[in-house]
Amino acid sequence: MTERRGWLAFVLAVMAVTVVFRPGPEPAGAAEDVLATGRRLFQLGCSSCHGTDGTGLETPGGDLRGPSLIHSGEASAYYELSTGRMPLSDSGQQPHRKRPAYGPADQAAIVAYVASLGDGPRLPRLDAGAAPLAPGGELFRANCAPCHSATGAGGALSYGRAAPPLNEATPDQVAAAVRAGPGQMPVFGPGVITDEQLAGIVRYVQYLRNPDDRGGLPIGRTGPVPEGAVAWFFGIGAFLAAVAWIGTRAPAREAVGSGKERTHG
Repeated sequence: MTERRGWLAFVLAVMAVTVVFRPGPEPAGAAEDVLATGRRLFQLGCSSCHGTDGTGLETPGGDLRGPSLIHSGEASAYYELSTGRMPLSDSGQQPHRKRPAYGPADQAAIVAYVASLGDGPRLPRLDAGAAPLAPGGELFRANCAPCHSATGAGGALSYGRAAPPLNEATPDQVAAAVRAGPGQMPVFGPGVITDEQLAGIVRYVQYLRNPDDRGGLPIGRTGPVPEGAVAWFFGIGAFLAAVAWIGTRAPAREAVGSGKERTHG
C-alpha cells in the first residue's frame, strides 16, 4: 500500500511539472510587440534619411535625402534589409549587396513596421521548386535579361548605375525585387507577372547558378564577347601559325628541288 501511494505521488508530481512548464498560446499583443520593436529599430537606424514617420527627408539644399516609405511595402523593406543594401552610411552612394546590419528577428520587425505604414507590395510566398523551369526561363529572358544579362551576371545601366548579379540572390529576394522594383528596376505587380509565373522566374534564377552547359566550356557565362575573343585568339592564332609553317616549308622544298636539278645537270 505504501509503495502504491509512492508511485501515485510521483505521477502527480510529474503531471504538475508538465502543467507548469507547458508553453501557453502566443500572447494577443505579440504582433503589437513586433511593431513596437520595428518602430524602435527604425527610429535608430532609418529615420535619419527616411524621417521619423517614414515620409522621407530633404537636405537643407532641397535634395532628397531619403524617399518616403509609406507605400514601399513589405517586399521592398525585406529586399533592402536582407541584402544589406540598407541602412546606408551615405545616402548619396549606390546601394550594394553586403552583410546585413540586422539579424533575422530584427529584420522581420522592421519589415513589419514598414509594411504597416501603407498599402505597399507584399512579399510573395512561393513554391519555386514545383514551378516549371522552361516557362520561367522564357519570362526571365523577356523581362530580366536586358538588364541582368541572359546568365544573370548583371550589367551596366545609365547614369553610372548597374543591375546587380543574381548569383547570391535567394528565392525570397528575387521575388521581393520583382514586386518592389528597387532602384531603376521596374515594378512587376501580380497584374503583369502572376505569382505562378514569378515562381518560375525564381526557379530559373536558381538554375542559373549551375546550368547545364551543353555548348562546352562556359567561359564565365558572361555572354558572346568572351566566347568570340577566345575564338579569335585561338582560331586566328592557329590559322596564322599554320600559314607561317607553310611559308617556311616552301623555301625548303625549292632548295631541295634546285639541288636535284644541279645534280642531274
